[in-house]
Amino acid sequence: MLRPLNFAVLCLVLSVAARGQETPEPEEYVPGPLDQSVPVAPEEETPDDEGVSIDPPTEVTEEAILEAFARFRVLLDEQNYDAADIAAKRVVQMTIEFYGPQSHETAKALSNLAIVQHNNDQYEAAIQNFTSAIEILEIVEDRLNEQLVNPLRGLGAAQLGQGRPDLAAQSLGRATHITHVNEGPHNIQQVEILESQAEAMLRLGDIEAARDLRDRIHILNVRHFANDALGLLPSLMRRAAWQHRAGYYNDERATYRRAIRVIEEAAGRDDPRLVDPLVRLGSSFYYLEVMTNGIQRPASTAGELYLKRAVRIAEDADDMPWLEVAMAKLALGDFYEVHDSHNRARRIYKEVWDFLSVDEERLEMRGELMGDPQPIWEEPLPTYTNAAGAGSRRASDLMKGTISVNYTVSARGRVRVITTEASPAEFSDMQRMVHREIRRRVFRPQIVDGMPVESDEQQFQHEFYYRRSEAEELRKQRESQAETTAEAT
Repeated sequence: MLRPLNFAVLCLVLSVAARGQETPEPEEYVPGPLDQSVPVAPEEETPDDEGVSIDPPTEVTEEAILEAFARFRVLLDEQNYDAADIAAKRVVQMTIEFYGPQSHETAKALSNLAIVQHNNDQYEAAIQNFTSAIEILEIVEDRLNEQLVNPLRGLGAAQLGQGRPDLAAQSLGRATHITHVNEGPHNIQQVEILESQAEAMLRLGDIEAARDLRDRIHILNVRHFANDALGLLPSLMRRAAWQHRAGYYNDERATYRRAIRVIEEAAGRDDPRLVDPLVRLGSSFYYLEVMTNGIQRPASTAGELYLKRAVRIAEDADDMPWLEVAMAKLALGDFYEVHDSHNRARRIYKEVWDFLSVDEERLEMRGELMGDPQPIWEEPLPTYTNAAGAGSRRASDLMKGTISVNYTVSARGRVRVITTEASPAEFSDMQRMVHREIRRRVFRPQIVDGMPVESDEQQFQHEFYYRRSEAEELRKQRESQAETTAEAT
């Protein structure tokens, strides 16, 4: 009988963030271990500049598997995901040969492969391999074993990436339930899962359910950090960021104010940790508030006070990183740009330009921050059409469309010339929506030699999803209108 190997190292503890990506066509079919057939790339080495050989050994041993896994980790750490994908497949093949298709080690190896595929946006393949890992663990353990949590989280993340938040909510809900069974209903380990669940509900358009999940997260964090007020800060900042995305701007500001109070009470009114929440609080006043009577009112100019305080603290702090000083000052300059105080904005932009011109590292960052127009104030654009956003979103029913935008940004950060084009052309309503949004955005203008300049030939592309049947219906309506017009003339 083969001696069991402690293969815990094979289980990468990686955070698979739920990213809102497009839904690509499956690039390849990757069967799971229950098929007893794992795809293996052609026998080749990574490019010479990688310096890592991934040739498989002639004999599969425990040591050989660990060596192959080590090579995989090197490639993954270097973010060479294509080569890491090949290496991960070889680890899976070796693991199945040595431990068998139904083993803990094979489940972990499949999860690692799925993580790489997720990073390569190969969501269909990642879903298949996470699912196979889950099935193996259900066989060798049970359906409530805590080892299921990580592959279920990965499965949910891949489903989100594929544009299936409905399925992601189910996978993540099961992962949450398993943590309750094994760790209790108030365990802090479930927080990251609940955050992904909230993201899924937000994409489904169920804002109230997402808000309830966020409230649960906040309660768990408050309970966990009851004796560590500063430990609650990351949770508060994430909560405020989500409230901004959901359009709860008043709640967002209240959360940032609470974070500021926590820091002031624990470390004083001039602590450098105040800079980030002050900048974010000041910038939140760009956005419209909905009053109780449903009328929208323009954002207040109150943000200037918070931004000025952030700049003062950043400049006075001895150990403040130079980038945070620059970002705080840019935020104040952006505020003046939005509110048409262009002379003040130009003065601050010039100060930041000079501040970032002292060495090569800062010059590189100057190019990123000031070399092209940067949006200061923007509202989110819809990812789905009305028809695609209703009901279940099966990947086979959804098609991807694009709105291509060309525009010019003036030296005052306003869009002056704009043209848009929809593909398919039938989605003129989405085209008009994108056109209006880009037109009303405010930008930090391109800065050249410390002065704002006009920037033409700017490009933007918005991707959205629609149903096949919806496009056909719009096409028929368009043809019918054309026939009616032709008959009338």
